[in-house]
Amino acid sequence: MTLRLLATAFVPLALMACSPTVKIEPSDKPIVINLNVKIDQEVRVRLDKDVEDLIANNPDLF
Repeated sequence: MTLRLLATAFVPLALMACSPTVKIEPSDKPIVINLNVKIDQEVRVRLDKDVEDLIANNPDLF
């Protein structure tokens, strides 16, 4: 009886001692995001419009 009582008290303590702990610590360095993006779509649209206008103004060009 005493052994059963001791085992009943010991098992939950042993399980609690084995529980993992997770620590989340913020970095002391700032977050750096490099945005090296090349945007050339606007230039192409302008050139396309210029070419369309040139062709419209000079239909004998081609």
